[in-house]
Amino acid sequence: MPGETILVVDDDQGLLTLMKIRLEAAGYKAIVSESGEQAMAREPDDLYDMAIVDLRLNGMNGMTLMERLLHVHPHLPVIILTAHGTIASAVEATKKGAYDYLTKPFDPKDLLHRIEKALEVRKLRGEVEQLRSLVRERYHPDNIIASSEKMHFVLRQVAQIAVTDSTVCLYGESGTGKELIAKSIHAMSPRARNPFVAINCGAIPEGLLENELFGHVKGAYTGANQVHRGLLRQAHGGTLFLDEIGELSPALQVKFLRVLQEQEFYPLGAGQPTKVDFRLIAATNQDLWGSVAVGKFREDFYYRIHVIPVMLPPLRERQEDIPLLAHHFLQRFAQTVHKEVKGFSPAAMQQLMLYQWPGNVRELANVVERAVVLATDPLITPDILLLGRQSTNPPKLEPMLFKEARAAFERAYLMQVLTATRGNVSRAAELSGRHRAEFYKLLRKYELDPASFKDLSR
Repeated sequence: MPGETILVVDDDQGLLTLMKIRLEAAGYKAIVSESGEQAMAREPDDLYDMAIVDLRLNGMNGMTLMERLLHVHPHLPVIILTAHGTIASAVEATKKGAYDYLTKPFDPKDLLHRIEKALEVRKLRGEVEQLRSLVRERYHPDNIIASSEKMHFVLRQVAQIAVTDSTVCLYGESGTGKELIAKSIHAMSPRARNPFVAINCGAIPEGLLENELFGHVKGAYTGANQVHRGLLRQAHGGTLFLDEIGELSPALQVKFLRVLQEQEFYPLGAGQPTKVDFRLIAATNQDLWGSVAVGKFREDFYYRIHVIPVMLPPLRERQEDIPLLAHHFLQRFAQTVHKEVKGFSPAAMQQLMLYQWPGNVRELANVVERAVVLATDPLITPDILLLGRQSTNPPKLEPMLFKEARAAFERAYLMQVLTATRGNVSRAAELSGRHRAEFYKLLRKYELDPASFKDLSR
């Protein structure tokens, strides 16, 4: 990958000159230094893609220089140059972070080949770190769409919980975003650079679930022709997310309890235990304590996972979030299907606000996606929302009191206007045909904060 900058440090001036000629002939930019002190003095002014360092230097030795370079640039590939008599020291350098070592005299083609491989590794590490940064940014609580106080309370909890290593149990109805919160906790934790492994305990039969969690050794049972690394091993160093943990059978609860107590487990068919280190985040839409009371869930296991409980509110209890979420999903799906759908009509937004959302945020996303697909106009109208179960004989609903219906409509209308104006009160008052002071009075009446409508693009 010609074009990269390579630092070469050697106290042999003749070798430095030769290395510079060869590297530049191959298309690289070479920066040479005769000592470690000289290299470190130049370091703030130069950015290197890799370094080639002689192990034995006058003054600061190559090992010390390498450690200082890696302290400044942790992902910098370093190739150590060594004589035959110091190979053991070069091997030690690789244990301390050197990418490779090369004995003198070396073959020029071999050197260029190793440089190319080292730069490829550096590029891959950079791409992985960039992906990790994007994941951390995406799942940061600040980027989770919410304006309601209930969800802000949850997100404040997440920020506090993430920096610890305590077990977390997320409670909430289906579709409330438990996995999103689990990923947010992981992304902000010290384990963020390691795997996040998720499994739905209710989606896999008990016999298969044990194999998925614990893995097996070759020959553990008929058909086990190779080793299977279970999810526990895959989560080593990172976070294990067990969704619907209430569906875990009593037998597996016992086995998993031992994992949490001993930090080790036996793969199926194994004679020796495997050590494991992970953070557990569990989730359920059940009342686990109620399950304990009827004997479905073990009490000792309950106390093991119920260290830090987090309650996720259903969507019907966080109505302020509905316009934000609806517009977020609309923008996403409109872009996906390449449609110019701009928003919701006031009547459509009113329906979204009044609906009870048994499927919560997941149901809202499905409703908006369906509406975007069916839309033929820039605004989504009530007739294409298709809320709830569609039936030729829809159930009769008890009518609301006039006062309640009016209040619900006013609140939904105010949120619609604030959403359309990104929280600009003057513009919202103008669009609604109200004086600014009167509009503020209505906002206070319905406890709406204009600031929470300012950024709908997150």
